[in-house]
Amino acid sequence: MAYRPTTVDTVPDLGILTLGVEEEYLLLDPESGRNLPVADKVLTALRGPARDQSRQEFRHSMVEMVTPVCADLSELRGHLVALRRSAGEAAAAAGARLVAVGATPVAEPHRTVPDKPRYHAMSRRYGPVAHDPAVCGCHVHVGLPDRELAVQVCNHLRGWLPVVQAITTNSPLHDGQDTGHASWRSMQLERWPSIGPTPYFESAADYDRTVDELIAAGVMLDAAMVYWYARPSSAYPTVEVRVGDVCSDVDDAVLVAALVRALVASLADDVRAGVTAPRTRDCLVAAAHWRAAHDGLDGELIDLRAGGTRPAWTIVDDLMAKVAPALLRHGDLGYVLAQLARLRRDGTGATRQREVLARTGDLRAVIDDLAARTAAD
Repeated sequence: MAYRPTTVDTVPDLGILTLGVEEEYLLLDPESGRNLPVADKVLTALRGPARDQSRQEFRHSMVEMVTPVCADLSELRGHLVALRRSAGEAAAAAGARLVAVGATPVAEPHRTVPDKPRYHAMSRRYGPVAHDPAVCGCHVHVGLPDRELAVQVCNHLRGWLPVVQAITTNSPLHDGQDTGHASWRSMQLERWPSIGPTPYFESAADYDRTVDELIAAGVMLDAAMVYWYARPSSAYPTVEVRVGDVCSDVDDAVLVAALVRALVASLADDVRAGVTAPRTRDCLVAAAHWRAAHDGLDGELIDLRAGGTRPAWTIVDDLMAKVAPALLRHGDLGYVLAQLARLRRDGTGATRQREVLARTGDLRAVIDDLAARTAAD
């Protein structure tokens, strides 16, 4: 079924799209690097806007901070810096370090869930999977009020999200060792039945019908457990992209947000122009995500448009060719080019962690570096 235009198509384009970011952080012991179950203390210590923009997470060693809706990248960056600073100060008062890292790097001794009925229901339903060590993501929301359009944009995103995932990779370590994967968080999350590449949907009705069937089958507790890598948000009039590790550097997070907004804008234009999304086989999309999680930007990625594998940075170049007009329209092109040049020079979060570990042989030095990057403006 083709996309059916609605009132949103009475204007020549969608204009400037709003965006917002949700970041999850770990609370780590300053000495051992283990997860500390002090989230309640941290959330209680937050003051002012930061408290309203905080969320309790599924682990006692995690906190989530949520930006307001933003129109431009400088505004978004300012909010992220302020939220990290507030959460970092509250964490220090609780005896912990706030660390933006995708997966538990050392160990998590305390894996009980917070005392909420929904979390207890998840624990009963999913068993040991619900008690894996904590993982932290970066979720980007892009304003798109037409839900039918949002579903079609998610179809188009399937071919591009592996490279976005590769850019965010920031969790190579687990149990004190290099896992061989740039994003171990991605590997842990594959154990959940409602997480993974977004399926292809013919329409919003098809999407809703499928979610209802999965809930009825017991795979999900409710619609909020749609954890696909891209989805029409269940709470906001947005497309939510949730494929990435949380980024240690705030400029990495802003870069990803800018790229995701430009992708959503570009693909919405394609949908409105009648361009249909490729019906790529689900197994190939899943394989592309596995390769992105494994290699990051330091190896090769699967090219879902042309087939085969290519050096990761050539696919980043393809992404830029696709989104450059939308970046220019939003005033983001110069910033994105500068940040990609930095990323090409310095590497992803995973690359930087490995470099510190190789240079020092000391896992605590890696955590020190992550904590410093998390706090840096």
